[in-house]
Amino acid sequence: MTDGLIDTTAIATWMQAHVQGFNGQITAQKFTGGQSNPTYKLSSKSGEYVLRRKPPGQLLKSAHAVDREFHVQRALAGTDVPIAKMRAFCDDDSVIGSVFYIMDYVEGRTFVDPRLQILNFDERRLIFDDMNRVLAAIHSVDLSATGLTGFGPHGNYYQRQIDRWVKQYRASETEVIPDMDALIDWLTQNVVKDDGRIALVHGDYRIDNLLFALDAPKCVAVLDWELSTLGHPFADLASVIMQWSLPPGVTGRGLAGVDRAELGIPEDQAFIDAYCARMDLPGIDRFGFYLGFSFFRMAAILQGVKRRALDGNASNPERALELGAYVPAFAAGGLRAIASL
Repeated sequence: MTDGLIDTTAIATWMQAHVQGFNGQITAQKFTGGQSNPTYKLSSKSGEYVLRRKPPGQLLKSAHAVDREFHVQRALAGTDVPIAKMRAFCDDDSVIGSVFYIMDYVEGRTFVDPRLQILNFDERRLIFDDMNRVLAAIHSVDLSATGLTGFGPHGNYYQRQIDRWVKQYRASETEVIPDMDALIDWLTQNVVKDDGRIALVHGDYRIDNLLFALDAPKCVAVLDWELSTLGHPFADLASVIMQWSLPPGVTGRGLAGVDRAELGIPEDQAFIDAYCARMDLPGIDRFGFYLGFSFFRMAAILQGVKRRALDGNASNPERALELGAYVPAFAAGGLRAIASL
């Protein structure tokens, strides 16, 4: 049978041959969150799983890299980074129309609004501390032991990323945004020097991409590894701070104007200091560059989301257009960040 846009009979047949311990038919329920790779919860007699696939239609080159997601999460098994168990990867488009992978379903809580209003003061404080711990764990992964030394190119991460996302942005551009052009020009001309620091980076690290235990302030799985690569760890840290600068609520998902001390949520510098302590760093110079870069990259990502909505390839078209409308705001945020230098 076909469940919405997914053929559960074909998936069950494939899983029977490729997923150890799988048994029986499945039912599928699509997760509503996320704009990049459609994701489904699969239920069967042998347990619950998650299927994550590339979306159908014409896609930007190198986007929707579910194969990389599968590879990195499988490599992280047994490390200090909490991860779902990877089951199998399907590179045969003919099964459901695009490549996909299967992983175990992890029971847990997701928090879209970082104010964590349903929790108390101490719970909030511990949630954010564990978020900080997990970020440091990602950046401390032994690349040789996990077989990830070839997971991304070496060299100046920021130069590579700026070049990549400028191309992606231009390929999905729908209108001229002066602030975005100005931000691109400044970043291109002021790339920080390569300090030799290299680590696994998540690429989209924020609280709504983390899954927490139902009964404890502890992260049980890091989700959405599509943008992961080898690179400079400060990009992930700056991405967290960038997110917090946005308006609060389920749309902005930020902490702008929030009395963090009253809620038990760390201020930006306190979070950075805790990270530096865990990573044995004295501090971070020119943080405004990393923050401006994070705003630029997110603006380019959202422009791609908007383009997919207009082209009819978005997982949630209405939500995609809402997010795409924020591109100018992110560009402006990037200019404010670099103005602080």
